[in-house]
Amino acid sequence: MTQTSQDPNTPSQHFGVTLHGLPVTIVLEWPYKRSATGADFYILHADCRLEDGRGLHALVALQLTLTVKAVVPSLEPKDVGAPSINNIRKAVDTHELEFIKSPKRVPVQFNSRTWDFKRSKWAFGQASDEQIAGFLKRKVYWQSKIQGSGAKAWIADPTDIQYLDAAAEQVSKSAQRLADAGMIKLDGEYATATAALTSEANHIEGEMRHALEELEKKHAFERG
Repeated sequence: MTQTSQDPNTPSQHFGVTLHGLPVTIVLEWPYKRSATGADFYILHADCRLEDGRGLHALVALQLTLTVKAVVPSLEPKDVGAPSINNIRKAVDTHELEFIKSPKRVPVQFNSRTWDFKRSKWAFGQASDEQIAGFLKRKVYWQSKIQGSGAKAWIADPTDIQYLDAAAEQVSKSAQRLADAGMIKLDGEYATATAALTSEANHIEGEMRHALEELEKKHAFERG
């Protein structure tokens, strides 16, 4: 698996975690295309893979509305790559997506609910300091778990910062507090897991299992 894209202008594959603790890799299949049915939206296909070793994923048809198109400079990766990734990640947070082995593709709305017109910026839900710290711990842990000991997680990833609706300085300070507590080791904008962090494997992976159980319960209920 490749590392999180380090170029915020051309995101096509992004490894990260959700606020509920699920490790996912999101692959975007550019470009956005106008709906062939004549509907008033543009479609981008994507694959959201759950990184728990079982081969589960959610195939997505991201539907970007004309309202959103009107507020962005273009539908190129440099302008809508990060919010496309975060819109899918938010859909996981809100249990809209189900991870299965089926090739069924699920529509996900990319509409004005993710754009804050007052602040003229993307808004996926403002994370608290506690949520940011938990997010960073999980990201560094899963990066190490999946890519191997010593793998570097990009703490300053602008896609993550947008997803958290946080200031870069706020995220940086949270990372520094984790480093001071011995949970991670910082090297500029990157972090690696320490023994103290890997010792929390049962807790972190337990969070992942709980989040997945809650998501699966919702879809099982809907199926009756």
